[in-house]
Amino acid sequence: MNRRNFFQIAATTAAAASAISSAVAAGTTKGRTPEEFATDEDFWSLVRNEFTTDRTVINMNNGYASPAPRTVQDAQRRYMDYTNQGPYHTMVQVLEAKVEAARRMIAQAAGCDPEEIAITRNSSESLEIAQLGVNLKPGDEVLTTNQDYPRMLTTFQQRARRDGIVLKTISFPVPVVSMDDLYHRFEQAITPKTKLILVCHITNRTGQIFPIRRICDMAHARGIPVIVDGAHAFSQFPFKISDLNCDYYGVSLHKWTFAPIGTGFLYVRRSRIKETWALMASSERQDDDIRKFEEVGTHPSANHDAICEAITFNENIGIERKAARLRYLRDRWANRLAQNPKVKILHNPSPEMSCGIGMFGTVGADAQKLVAALQTKHGIYTAYVPHDEYIGIRITASVYTTVSEVDTFAAAVEQELKLL
Repeated sequence: MNRRNFFQIAATTAAAASAISSAVAAGTTKGRTPEEFATDEDFWSLVRNEFTTDRTVINMNNGYASPAPRTVQDAQRRYMDYTNQGPYHTMVQVLEAKVEAARRMIAQAAGCDPEEIAITRNSSESLEIAQLGVNLKPGDEVLTTNQDYPRMLTTFQQRARRDGIVLKTISFPVPVVSMDDLYHRFEQAITPKTKLILVCHITNRTGQIFPIRRICDMAHARGIPVIVDGAHAFSQFPFKISDLNCDYYGVSLHKWTFAPIGTGFLYVRRSRIKETWALMASSERQDDDIRKFEEVGTHPSANHDAICEAITFNENIGIERKAARLRYLRDRWANRLAQNPKVKILHNPSPEMSCGIGMFGTVGADAQKLVAALQTKHGIYTAYVPHDEYIGIRITASVYTTVSEVDTFAAAVEQELKLL
């Protein structure tokens, strides 16, 4: 790498981190709570300035994939430039070894052993490794919900066709009544044939958080392993994977962690590594090695190495402050639109049950037409989420979203609903 450019970029990165960290330190000395930080627009302007997003549109669909902050972009670009000076001796011999730093930092944030973390490309890959890697025989039941991610349902449906397993799904109300209700729905659906459970930590639809620890404890008491879909949970609200008592946990780091697109990880409980088959073939000597799940052939090291900057960026903000801000932005539009007779809020606003993901349905209006009007007439991007039991519009603001953008979105919805 060009040594001068390297240090210039590093200095810029350090300055940005210092500005955010200094603001946090100043607020902490005043004894401010995360909820007080949530409304501090001066602090969030520092965070916002680290993103290079297009301000000619309003992106309320960050749940699909988030833009990366400047520090992450710079790191990825720096590593990619270095890759192309080789790539064998630069990427394979130098940069690939640095993925261990990303593994260590992810494990520290997740509260688990680095030897239980496999770096992947997204949560779909992570979860399919577990879904296809667990030994199941014909007649074995897999239990999940009918609101889990479609790709994960498709994965088990394929196993049903290929291996003769039985996929059993449960329903739950929208919005959810209580955590106890969610727990009992799983407990009551278990049979002697249940051999595996898949459950979302937080759904990609209504943003409903599930009582994962209770479900895992109950399942383990019956000898049933649990796969947790954490695509949207990691870096959105505070928790440690080690506290959940799950067996597998899949994450997309390009969502709420702000890592490069095409990065994720899979947690596998150490005792489960050997018995879980890798998605791509691995040798017998790798049976106990978490890295067997990373075998996908030639791949860019730059994406994985830049994860380190994303983890650091989130640490500078603080997960409690981040979660409080996301809830504040979500509640700002939801509380306003809840007053409209043509709007039905579909998420439970309790901090225990949701965070930054919100959803609303329309009453007497076409939700799909509303989504189209918001985009074509107002430059506002949302997510149309149909389901057999309801139709909703998912709204996911981010840490770079302004209060003004939230208010503009709410006003546009009110305006368009008058026309539908």
